[in-house]
Amino acid sequence: MTVVRRPDEEGLRRAAEILRAGSVVAFPTETVYGLGADAFTESAVAEIYRLKQRPSWNPLIVHVADVAAARALADVWPAAADELAARFWPGPLTMVVRRARHLPGIGAANDTVAVRVPAHDVALRLLRECGLPLAAPSANRSESISPTTAEHVRRSLPDVPLILDGGPCAWGIESTVVDLTDPVPVLLRPGALGLRELRDVTGTIGLPSSATADGTARPSPGMSRRHYAPRARAVLVPDVSDLSDLPPDAGVLTHEKAPYQGGAAKLEILSADPREYAADLYAALHRLDDAGVSTILIQSPPGSEEWLAVRDRLSRATAV
Repeated sequence: MTVVRRPDEEGLRRAAEILRAGSVVAFPTETVYGLGADAFTESAVAEIYRLKQRPSWNPLIVHVADVAAARALADVWPAAADELAARFWPGPLTMVVRRARHLPGIGAANDTVAVRVPAHDVALRLLRECGLPLAAPSANRSESISPTTAEHVRRSLPDVPLILDGGPCAWGIESTVVDLTDPVPVLLRPGALGLRELRDVTGTIGLPSSATADGTARPSPGMSRRHYAPRARAVLVPDVSDLSDLPPDAGVLTHEKAPYQGGAAKLEILSADPREYAADLYAALHRLDDAGVSTILIQSPPGSEEWLAVRDRLSRATAV
């Protein structure tokens, strides 16, 4: 049975014991809750994949306490990594670099590792308490909505031994992932950190040259066709200005200033600010699922760059 504990001294001590014993612990970060295990213990990493029912070709991000710990996992640590770390770590930025030979492959069969320093007091205290680099994807079943509260984790993964409850996640959407293995950085996953901020440091940022097919190795999580999906059927619609014929068990997700008129049994109206929208997106999808709706009609977000991460999540959540 899962134990949910406060992240006090005793809770952190117990979590560190479990991690050092080769098991898993769920913990909060500023983005979403993660399911952590010792990145150097292959059986512990395998337990993450088993609990999440995650395909083996989908890699994991390794969370560390500081830049020195990140460098220790890299075979090559480019100058761009130091520049980005100085500006954005701790924070919601994941960097993909060449993997050190002594580090096992974290999921996919490739020679890279995705690493970040989270900006959450509980996560940093746990990393220091256990003294381990923690491989930690989102703490939920594969393809389903990411968790932003301890309760989301408990319901999605009831067999996790321990969840540290640090309250709701501030950003509510996963980290931005940038590949630094080539001279020009490449965006692999849009996320909480915007492209404009990244360009201020790196200049040009490339986009992936082609889609990554499911079943093939990739350097970053979050690249699957379907991901972040609610139990209900989710559909993107251009507008929700006239939904008067909706069935009573339908839900609607829209944002402020978007015209709405309809009879949805459950309506979620999020902020028109992209960061605030992202912070509540997963929680809103959880609420609609919990309400038992069969279909969720989602107002398409704006097409500007500031909404890139939200559009990415919604396109994957509505994929069939």
